[in-house]
Amino acid sequence: MCGRTCLTLEPKELESCCKYNKSGQNKPKQPRYRNEFNCGKKYVPSFNVAPTDVTPVLVSALHFDESADSADRLLVPMMWGMVPRWHKGDFRKHGLTTNNCRLEGLAFSKLYGPPLASGQRCVILCEGFYEWQTVKPLKPSERAAFYVHAPQAEKVKMEDKSTWQLETGGQLQLLRIAGLFDVWNDENGDKLYSYTVITFETEGQFASIHHRSPAILETDAQVADWLDFKRVPANRALNLLQPCQALKWYRVSNVVNNSRNKSDQCNKPLEQGKSGDGSGKSGVVPKSKMMQSWLIVKKRKHDEGEEQPPALEGTVKQELKTEPVDKKPKPDPDVP
Repeated sequence: MCGRTCLTLEPKELESCCKYNKSGQNKPKQPRYRNEFNCGKKYVPSFNVAPTDVTPVLVSALHFDESADSADRLLVPMMWGMVPRWHKGDFRKHGLTTNNCRLEGLAFSKLYGPPLASGQRCVILCEGFYEWQTVKPLKPSERAAFYVHAPQAEKVKMEDKSTWQLETGGQLQLLRIAGLFDVWNDENGDKLYSYTVITFETEGQFASIHHRSPAILETDAQVADWLDFKRVPANRALNLLQPCQALKWYRVSNVVNNSRNKSDQCNKPLEQGKSGDGSGKSGVVPKSKMMQSWLIVKKRKHDEGEEQPPALEGTVKQELKTEPVDKKPKPDPDVP
C-alpha cells in the first residue's frame, strides 16, 4: 500500500532528475513540465504528500499532442486519487478511495480497466514514500513509521538536501511508481487530471514492513515501456510490474501520521532508542524474520481494515468502499 509520499523538488529540478535516453539520439532529453489548471489545484512541494494533493507525474507526450512521438515524455501535475470520468457533481464527493489500485484484477476493473485500455499509464515520482509496520498488534496510530527510498550514491542523504548537489549536476535517484490516470471534466469544461498508484502483494524483505507495496519501476527500460502505450500494449505492460529488488528504508517519527504536518521533520531518521511518538520509549520489533513473517500472517485479517481485499474484483462497489475523499484526514498512518 502507498498512503504518503515525499516530493520536495521544484518543476525545473524534476525536469533535470527525469532525463531519459531516446532511441536514435545521443544526447539525453528532459521532459517538459506542462502546467495544468486542474480546477485550481496546484503542485506544492511537500515532505508529506497525501491523497488529494497534486504532484507531477510522467506521461507520454502523445496524450497531449497527437503529432508527438509516443516515446517522448511530459511532466504533468495531477491530483493523487483518481476521479472517475463518469462522476457528476463536486469531484471531491465521488465517495471512493482511489489513491491505490490493486494489480490483481486490474484489467477487468470497471473503474481502472478503461484508463488502462486507453493507454493512460503514468509514472508517479517521489523522493520516497512512508509506510507503517503492520507486524505488531497495535492501533494504526501507534505503528512504527518508515521512510522508503531508492538506493543512492554514498554521500547522498535523503534527509539532507544539501547532499543532493542538484545545482552542480548531481543526480538524485527518484522512486518511479507505475500508475494510471484519468481526466474528469466539471460542468464548466475545466479538466482535472488525477492518478492512482498500482500496488501488489509484497515479496522479499519489505514484507517485514507491510504486505502491500507500490509497483516500482527500477530500470529506465521499464519506465520507457510503461509510458509508451503505442509500442507496448496493456497486457505486456502489466507483466513489467514485478516486486522491487532494491529498496532502502529507515524509521521516522510519527509526526508524519497527520497529513497536515508538512515539515522537514517528516523524513528525518528517528534517533536510535527513541519512540516515534515522542514518549521516549523504544518500540520493540521482532528480530527474527521468521517471527516477523508469522506475525504478518497472524495480523493480516486485523490489518485488512485499511484496505479490504476485494471479494469481487472488478466491481467499483466492492473495490473502493470507504469514506468520501473530501473528509479531512485523520492522524492515522494507514488511513490518510
